[in-house]
Order: sequence, then C-alpha cells, then structure tokens
Amino acid sequence: MDLYDNPEEAAFRAQVRAWLQDNLVGDFAEAAGAGGPGREHEGVEVRRAWERVLGAAGWTCIGWPRESGGRGASMAEQVIWHEEYVRSNAPARIGVLGEGLLGPALIAYGTRAQKERFLAPIRSGDELWCQGFSEPGAGSDLASVQTRAVLQNGEWVVSGQKVWTSLAHIADWCFVLCRTDPDAPKHRGLSYLLVPMDQPGAVVRPITQMTGTSEFNEVFFDGARSPEDMVVGGVNGGWEVALATLGFERGAAMLGHLLSFRRELEQIVEAARKNGRITDRVLRTRLVRAWAGLEVMRWNALRSMPAIGSGVPAPQASIAKLYWGSWHRGLGELAMDVLGADAMLATGFPYELSDLQRMFLFGRAETIYGGSDEIQRNVVAERLLGLPKEPATPVVPSGRALP
Repeated sequence: MDLYDNPEEAAFRAQVRAWLQDNLVGDFAEAAGAGGPGREHEGVEVRRAWERVLGAAGWTCIGWPRESGGRGASMAEQVIWHEEYVRSNAPARIGVLGEGLLGPALIAYGTRAQKERFLAPIRSGDELWCQGFSEPGAGSDLASVQTRAVLQNGEWVVSGQKVWTSLAHIADWCFVLCRTDPDAPKHRGLSYLLVPMDQPGAVVRPITQMTGTSEFNEVFFDGARSPEDMVVGGVNGGWEVALATLGFERGAAMLGHLLSFRRELEQIVEAARKNGRITDRVLRTRLVRAWAGLEVMRWNALRSMPAIGSGVPAPQASIAKLYWGSWHRGLGELAMDVLGADAMLATGFPYELSDLQRMFLFGRAETIYGGSDEIQRNVVAERLLGLPKEPATPVVPSGRALP
C-alpha cells in the first residue's frame, strides 16, 4: 500500500484543488461548510445550485464507470477528490444518496431503461433521492419491513410507513424496500421499488432531533403509485439489491469524513488550550487517545480501499462502521468535558448551538444509524469470523419472548 501520490495522482490532486478554488466563490463561498451532519437544513437552495455546478463540470459520480457517465476514477483518485473537497470547506453534498447508493445499485442491477432514465439526472444534480428502508418495526432487522406494494393496472400501489428518512422533505424520488409477496419467506418477498415523492400518496413529516433540526423524516405511503417497470433487480429480488446498496454506503468518502473528524479534534484541542484544560492530565490522555484512534481509522480505511474498489461490498466495512461510530460519539463526549460548564450554554437564543455542541448531540445516534452496532457485530462474527448465526429468540405460545 503506497501512502503517497504518484505523479499522475499528484497532478489530479492539483487539478481538483485548482477547480475548487476557482469555483468556490460568491454564494458558494458564503455557504462554506454548510449542511454537515446535524446541519442538513442549512443552505438547501445554494447547495442544490452547487450540485448542478459540480455536475456540469463532471465532478459528480467520478467513481462511476465511463459507460455510465462517470469519470471511471481510480480508488486513489476518488480518495483524493473526497479529501480535497473536505479541505476546501465546500458546502456538504446534497446528492449523495443518489450518487453513492442508488446510482451504483442501478449500475449493478438496473435495466437499460432505468439507467437511461435516472443516471443522467443524478449526475447533473437535477434529481435528488432519499432512502426508504427503515420502518418503526424494522430498523436493524430490515427483512421484516411491512410496507406493501401491490400491482394494479400496470402500477405499483404502495402503502406503509418509513422512518429516519434523510432528506425526504426535499427529495424527488425514493428507493423503497417493500413487500410484494406477503406469503414468501421474509427475505424473499421483498422488492426494491423507485417511487416518486411529489404525489398525494407520499406524505413527509419531519422528526425534530436534539439538535433542533429535522433532516430525518417519517414518510407515510398511502396509495402512492409508481409504474410497473420501476422495480430494480426483479420482483421479489429486492433483498440482494438492498444489501448491495448498504455495502455501497461505505466507500472512498470515508477518507473525507476522517478529515472532518480531524478538524473537529483540532477544535477541541484549541478549546482546551484557551480554557486551560490542556494541562489536565486526564484530558490530555484522552486527547492523545482520540488522535491515535483517528490514525487507526485512517490506516484501516486505506487498507480497505482495494476491497471497496473491487465493486463488491465487503463485510470489512462493518468493522469501520463499528469503530468510527463509537469513536466519534466518544469525541463528542470529550468535547463536552473539555468545554466544562460552558457546554451547557447555548451560543444564542433560543437554541443556537456551537459546532462542538451539535457534534455531541448528533453523535448520539451514530452507533445506530447506517447499521446499528449490534447488527455490525453480527456481520463481523458471521461473515468474517465464520461463527454460527445468532439463534432466534424462542417465543412461548402467548407471544412473549422467553427470558
């Protein structure tokens, strides 16, 4: 594993830096850093405009194959793009779910007509997507989804509820995991359906979080409709497509996230210097451990790049998710301890939070969303270590689980 740019990669890095510097001007410069975790409400319109600028210049979907409209960028080039993007403090991307999740799933499993219809608007930034997987009774146990789709007169009629649906309030389409055969075993009766959001049968209700923001939503499908040919991977073939989609979620962008984490750690260190807590031996030890943990994540992410670059979602990604979720949540706790009593004071009325306060509050969910720690441990145990599957909880006739 070579940790340094070769001449071609160095030239690509210089090209990326120059383009970002030349284009992050005006409204885009004023929106610097807007829209990160816990801040998805910020600058939505300017970020949509920025997405279109990126698309017009060919800086969206750079890892997609050339035949699908991407740059066919190598894994090293994708890492460079994500790193330089974070370093530039550009606005947070608003088309990530289409580019990073649905697009690769369509490339792998979609029909020619589906690719022709949807890939170009994702690349250009003209259509935004949300992910309709989790439900109130089916989060970690995704195969238990109960949202149903019934074929009627050439259309799928969808009924059910999804929850924790990021960006549903601004999305044009949703890729929905739904049950199309209620009599089949739960993994085999699911389909991966593309559903337009701008219709009476799709109602979005924001969920207010501890940060005071509402990037997550509940989505209620009540007779929502989608054409018959909007199934990806075939009717009742949705489980395989859904698993692949979740695997695509953890790719080269992780190296960019690590730079964001490093910036947060630097803010905490600077706060400790300013308030004098840098001399506290316990806090100094925790800061050093946080730095060491960040370095471990970087080396592990670099080590995992070849597997990710193969295009086959790898269970090793679960190790990364387990590690960074707990590490980043702990970083938020460290930030609050460094700030001391000041951490309990809002920076403005009525509930204006600092970056570190928002990080702490939003980070409480990071061991849950994107695959809970419990599920990631099962994936590591069963798919990497070859351990037997976790036994099902026995149920007595009354329906109550045995202790």
